[in-house]
Amino acid sequence: MPQSAAIDTVKAAVRREAIARRDAIPAEERAAAAQAIAARAFPIPVPPGVTVSGFIPLNNEIDVRPLLRKLAEKGAKLALPVVVARGEPLIMRDWELGAPLKAGGWGISEPLPHAAEVLPDILLVPLLAFDRVGNRIGYGAGYFDITITSLRAQKPITAIGVAFAPQEIAQVPITRRDAPLDMVLTEREVIDVRPA
Repeated sequence: MPQSAAIDTVKAAVRREAIARRDAIPAEERAAAAQAIAARAFPIPVPPGVTVSGFIPLNNEIDVRPLLRKLAEKGAKLALPVVVARGEPLIMRDWELGAPLKAGGWGISEPLPHAAEVLPDILLVPLLAFDRVGNRIGYGAGYFDITITSLRAQKPITAIGVAFAPQEIAQVPITRRDAPLDMVLTEREVIDVRPA
């Protein structure tokens, strides 16, 4: 495995390329992709009462709100991540569609501080790039890797990346601290990498 500094350099280049590729997707195609993901059958059962943590899109990330709306209509409880401190897992706070949000760390929209903290069953994860074996690359702070690892130590969860199909790359450079996804949803397909 390459040394950490070498991997960091490779990851920085992958991030730059991934942002450029994502940002080149026209707005109408981004909106259509979000609707396509929401229209398709969700790949795992979501019985009433299951908690699904989503995210509010940052910059040109895919918008998972149409999917969250569909899951909420089926009885799922919703949550959104909150940044506590650098190097710490995100916490998930209870949230309903349309409920007020505030600007949190990194400019990410998050629930108000009085919203209850919850442990999700399904974690929808943003990303810049992904590969076919469930590796992802984000913005580099490691929040979702730390969070996925922490949640998996507490309970069974399903971590699902949500992305535009052009965000796929051949191989994401990884380190031991990177937490793999169980699935990736794009407008074209469901990529399930869980063991058979």
